[in-house]
Amino acid sequence: MSIDHLVPVTTGTSTETVMADFVSRHVGPAGDDVRHMLEVVGQPSLDAMCDRAIPGAIRSESPLRVEAAASESAVIEELRGFASRNTVLTSLIGLGYYGTVTPPVVRRNVLENPAWYTAYTPYQPEISQGRLEALLNFQTVITDLTGLDVAGSSLLDESTAAAEAMSLMRRASKAPADAVVLVDERLFPQTIAVMRTRAEALGLPLAVADLRAVSDADSLSAAAGGKAVVGAMVQYPDATGELVDWAPLTAAVHDAKGLVTACADLLALTLAAAPGEWGADIAVGSAQRFGVPMGFGGPHAGYMAVHRGLERQIPGRLVGVSVDAEGHQAYRLALQTREQHIRREKATSNICTAQVLLAVMASMYAVWHGPAGLVAIAQRVAGLTTALRRALVDGGLEVETTSFFDTVTVVVPGRADEVTARFAENGINVWRVDADRFSVSLDETSTPATAQAVLDVLGVKGSDGALPGAGGTGAHGIPQALVRTTDFLTHPVFHAHHSETAMLRYLRRLSDRDFALDRGMIPLGSCTMKLNATTEMEAVTWPEFANLHPFAPAEQTVGIRALIDDLSAWLCEITGYDAVSLQPNAGSQGEFAGLLAIHAYHQARGEGHRRVCLIPASAHGTNAASAVMAGLKVVVVKTAAGGTVDMDDLRAKVEAHRDDLAAIMVTYPSTHGVYEDTITELCELVHEAGGQVYVDGANLNALVGLAQPGRFGADVSHLNLHKTFCIPHGGGGPGVGPVAVRAHLAPHLPNHPLAAEAGPESGVGPVSAAPYGSASILPISWAYVRLMGGEGLRHATQMAVLGANYIAARLREHYPVLYSGHDGLVAHECILDVRQITAETGVTVDDIAKRLVDYGFHAPTMSFPVAGTLMVEPTESENLYELDRFCDAMIAIRGEIEAIRAGEVAVGDSMLRHAPHTALNIAGEWDHPYDRTAAAFPVGVHAADKYWPPVSRIDGAYGDRNLVCSCPPPEAFEG
Repeated sequence: MSIDHLVPVTTGTSTETVMADFVSRHVGPAGDDVRHMLEVVGQPSLDAMCDRAIPGAIRSESPLRVEAAASESAVIEELRGFASRNTVLTSLIGLGYYGTVTPPVVRRNVLENPAWYTAYTPYQPEISQGRLEALLNFQTVITDLTGLDVAGSSLLDESTAAAEAMSLMRRASKAPADAVVLVDERLFPQTIAVMRTRAEALGLPLAVADLRAVSDADSLSAAAGGKAVVGAMVQYPDATGELVDWAPLTAAVHDAKGLVTACADLLALTLAAAPGEWGADIAVGSAQRFGVPMGFGGPHAGYMAVHRGLERQIPGRLVGVSVDAEGHQAYRLALQTREQHIRREKATSNICTAQVLLAVMASMYAVWHGPAGLVAIAQRVAGLTTALRRALVDGGLEVETTSFFDTVTVVVPGRADEVTARFAENGINVWRVDADRFSVSLDETSTPATAQAVLDVLGVKGSDGALPGAGGTGAHGIPQALVRTTDFLTHPVFHAHHSETAMLRYLRRLSDRDFALDRGMIPLGSCTMKLNATTEMEAVTWPEFANLHPFAPAEQTVGIRALIDDLSAWLCEITGYDAVSLQPNAGSQGEFAGLLAIHAYHQARGEGHRRVCLIPASAHGTNAASAVMAGLKVVVVKTAAGGTVDMDDLRAKVEAHRDDLAAIMVTYPSTHGVYEDTITELCELVHEAGGQVYVDGANLNALVGLAQPGRFGADVSHLNLHKTFCIPHGGGGPGVGPVAVRAHLAPHLPNHPLAAEAGPESGVGPVSAAPYGSASILPISWAYVRLMGGEGLRHATQMAVLGANYIAARLREHYPVLYSGHDGLVAHECILDVRQITAETGVTVDDIAKRLVDYGFHAPTMSFPVAGTLMVEPTESENLYELDRFCDAMIAIRGEIEAIRAGEVAVGDSMLRHAPHTALNIAGEWDHPYDRTAAAFPVGVHAADKYWPPVSRIDGAYGDRNLVCSCPPPEAFEG
């Protein structure tokens, strides 16, 4: 179907064409506004602009073969069709995924609320205080329940959190290089598999064994095969449901100077002793069962907590408490200097952002229920499980689980396949452990009728047809030595919001503190903060998707997998690649998977010695961190004067490492915001030397419909569905980072031990806990592509490029545009150079960023990829009014800078240095040399529309010197 008529004006004529409903709703400017923008940029049409900006050698020769849907309603009907092909049974599979009840007040006011889901990672803390408080609540939940000192603000899932803990233990250990990490054989199978994938790449020995009997040096040595021990990893409760006392093992590992990590169930920890109490150094797990649906595997908030002394080793983001310029309590991201965007290949992890939206949901689940409510839920689950186990034993069945919380494993010699099939026929999924055993896991949604149904399938009768003790709250299977005796969640926030009125107002109060896309443009370069349309979001909470267990039998997940197949095929068409895996649940994981595929390809050809990865100096920090995780050696390629890859240095590096060259990682368009003419030559140089070309898909929003990486020389890319394909950023996650490859790399894509259909048998292993990663949000990107169609996607790209060039053209005389190509054109983002301004006036990028808050804007990306600059990416979704409002604000700020240059005001006394200005600043004592009105209501800001930041500029260094990463006492807010 041709949709050429849907494209708006691309020439200088006055002819108007009608745009399809959704394309016109997604793209901001149209008609006369497009003509005006083209005039300012100095280009006659969108096509002509792109012909000048993009090298002809890489331009696509044919339109994308993606048909647009007739309407948004039609897309909803198609999604309903996919949903109807899924079969949602009662899931008693467990293994880290459980039925849960999302409090409606949380579902409606967090998960379905754009004030929460359209926010970005809180790098600008003054305008992120709401979600930072919510994340601090999350960290408090984790530290309280695990009994450890410091927790991060979320990780990607339980299995990758365990892999991160494995790496952390290795970094913190002084054991020799051949020392092993011991893994108990009863960890969740997907976690063992993900750890093996990561460990093999790092060359880190794993020893999987039964660790239950380890209690001294001799038994520890035997389990480790005589090797030194880095640490041990255990599940609590384990995959069979057994709640093991790991204190003897922990003591033995500590005596050997090792560390112990517990993969712990948060709901179980409300009744069972905290890992920190029996000696664990690290705890990881998932917060899924705290109100976040299973969603066929995700997204969910993984977690990690550590004891004091390991906090600088913790991966991902860490929220801390600091103070603002007036000394008031304020929150910020702490210890950022340990992260990948600063330390590159020496970072603690390649994780960039994680699962903020889901961590917020889990924290609010805890706020809503409070400690008493959580204990009541846990007691109900534990009591029901106890009654079920008793009935099974009384019915003559062998139950091997003796100490337990919610899971029991039943022995049925040689009949496990028959029994699990019989359960499915009766509407229940249980887990087949092996040919002789199956397990049953109860959860918050289970009732006595659920347990009775299990007994009925097995032909077992409860006492008089009822389950004794099923409704009680006292019975449980936790041994006395492991019963929790310590309080948790004692902070007032977990006791103050148990009525819906109070909870509703608390959530509104927090969201009002933040700046998200529902308020205004977020022009962050390299972040692509575009529209997340409501229609795209609609299917996320449908039970046919939300209530699917990731390990449900394939015949029950036909619909969601058909949708995944559609999306995969479209992504191949858009990128020019031959195969794609949607398993990576973040861009960082997509990078890792792509590099693993490259290394596996070299190994399969007898060239496993190829381990050098060339990375341009301008690359995102995740590139270098991912390369190290994949076992590669990073060699940096210099940047030329014009911001491009220094081709002379590249040639020299390729020649120097010709025999060992594995790959080059390059972003296209470059992180400097230009389409480099040398990309095809770069690909040829690397290929001729036997290497592979990895094109980072961070800037794919400048290529869709215009150029295809898989056709202009690249071998592999990761994509960011949370950028280019409209999955919302959620305040710092979720994301999806599919990895797309040419045919020769396809045999080395990720696979999964629990779902043969999720990847090739010859694959590198899983990189995420679930076979299809964060599957429940894939309908968002499916809907976006289906609604836009090939021509709509191409038009969106052209408009993204036009928006960036419009801003560059308007601001060039006020702020130098650092890099540009033909005719002064940039790609979909531009870099404004503030370095000379700073040298002459003392005004920094921080000052401009904070002053933009007073004008009602989120700042552009600061000091990346070049220190002392601002990188601006408006996306195609911002209309001309908002683009002009931003440009007018930046021009007005330039005028304020000129006043400093002219000596009218010292930089230390200026509006820029004291920004952002809060309502309390304006209403309080005033000793500044500038006018209050000019500070709070600068040009273009109307009183009725004013966004007031809740805090003034935050002192980051104070927060790092005085590290507090859990809820501070109420007294801290006095004064």
